[in-house]
Amino acid sequence: MTSINEIENAIQALPPSELKQFRAWFAEFDAKAWDAQIEKDIASGKLDRIAEQAIISYQKGKFEEI
Repeated sequence: MTSINEIENAIQALPPSELKQFRAWFAEFDAKAWDAQIEKDIASGKLDRIAEQAIISYQKGKFEEI
């Protein structure tokens, strides 16, 4: 098993072109993991209360456009 320290050292040793490839791969990997977690939280109802509060605030005009 590779340790975090070994992974960090390996990343630091990458030449710039490979570091660029790693960053792109990791960004996609991380985004997919984030999406999977959000889907899991939605399915479990974990975000229901937050969504309800947001809807109530919106209906009361308590929002800012972004």
